[in-house]
Amino acid sequence: MIKQKVYFSYIFTIILTIAYAQNPVNQFDKNGKRHGIWTKNYHKTDQKRYEGQFVHGKEVDTFKYYTLSKGKSVLSATKVFNLKDSLSDVKFFTSKGKIISEGKMNGKRYIGQWVFYHKDSSAKMIVENYNDNGELDGARTVFYENGLVAEETYYTNGKLEGHCKWFTEGNLLLRESEYKNGERNGKTINYDANGNKVSEGEYTKDLKSGIWKYYESGKLKKEIDHTNNKVIKKYK
Repeated sequence: MIKQKVYFSYIFTIILTIAYAQNPVNQFDKNGKRHGIWTKNYHKTDQKRYEGQFVHGKEVDTFKYYTLSKGKSVLSATKVFNLKDSLSDVKFFTSKGKIISEGKMNGKRYIGQWVFYHKDSSAKMIVENYNDNGELDGARTVFYENGLVAEETYYTNGKLEGHCKWFTEGNLLLRESEYKNGERNGKTINYDANGNKVSEGEYTKDLKSGIWKYYESGKLKKEIDHTNNKVIKKYK
């Protein structure tokens, strides 16, 4: 009986050895490039930091990245690569496995459309777009948890550009402004939480300029010339 146990133990050891030899980790090809399955642990721990597969130095298929939570590795992100380019489909996760955000990356740069989600919910919180340089470019929309729009802004090469709007949770307009090259340039109108106009006027390079009108409960009360910040007219 003892000999039988020793025999099976010996056979099991051989099987494990062969399996390991057939699927070694952290190997290099003849040119010194990472090839095959690679894993790395956090310094001086047995907790995994990442795992994935290389083909002659190029990441392929799914890489998994981990963060330490109470001394244990917890999945924090996945990146799915292909052989033809450096692009990857990326997802970030909470410690409970819920998706925080997802989109594409080129190296460390966000590109294309990215979606961010509300905490403890599958509802979209932000949808934004990036150019190939990793800069915000195009529409960026922020949503309340009820699904209504909170912000509707536009970017060109990382800077605010065009007509942008902000809303209350009840879908009333709070502010609308014209932007150019990241600064307010042109007309801005501000509203209160009930949708009444509070003020309106022009900005030049992010500073108030010209004559502004100010309201109370939706009624015009005064006009100020912001060239010299003097009140030029009051209304009853």
